[in-house]
Amino acid sequence: MPANFRLSSRALAQPRRIAVAGVAVLGAAAVAVSAAPSHAEPASSVAAAPVQLGTQPIQGVKASVTDQLAGESVKVQAIAAKKQAVVKQQARTAAFHKAKAAQQVKAAHQAKQAASRSAERPQVQTVAYSTHYGNNLDGWIRQALAVMKQHNIPGSYSGLHRNIMRESSGNPSAINNWDINARNGIPSKGLLQVIDPTFRAYHVPGTSWNIYDPVANITAAANYAAHRYGSMDNVNSAY
Repeated sequence: MPANFRLSSRALAQPRRIAVAGVAVLGAAAVAVSAAPSHAEPASSVAAAPVQLGTQPIQGVKASVTDQLAGESVKVQAIAAKKQAVVKQQARTAAFHKAKAAQQVKAAHQAKQAASRSAERPQVQTVAYSTHYGNNLDGWIRQALAVMKQHNIPGSYSGLHRNIMRESSGNPSAINNWDINARNGIPSKGLLQVIDPTFRAYHVPGTSWNIYDPVANITAAANYAAHRYGSMDNVNSAY
């Protein structure tokens, strides 16, 4: 190949390479332009809209909360009142049982003392029931006086009769179902209205253990009155 032909080929190759590079640059620029959104605005012109908080109160919320608080307050007061009522009732019940227990302890103590005093007194032969006493109030009192005399228990016909008429009107089956003794389960019984613990504690040997028996009731009551008041003659009211 002639020398001038090779030279012209090199000379043509350089401008061709330059032209290809230019085309590549222009193509990249075109791609970049086409990728950008046509409606985009400059960054400096875009700003976030401020969030505005309303200043007007929300209707109904405050009233609803107030009503709820008021309702809860009423409930709390009702619960407190109920608890207070329960506490008061418990206190009354406790006081009642305490008073009842104290009365029972006192009665037991008195019965024990009476039994002790009875044991200290000399025992004498008791009077048997006699048929010559009438089966009426007069006969019961006279027979009781005979038994009392044997046991050195003081008392007179008039003292016994006066107290019998006040307590039972002469009815040996009388029973009191309304006083404090009845409410405590130990009602007063018989001619002289004796409760069972007292009758047992002051029972006079030789007489019946039936609290409604006229002579047994009179003598036990007279024995109790002698220990507490000196004699049934000194008793002029409930004893």
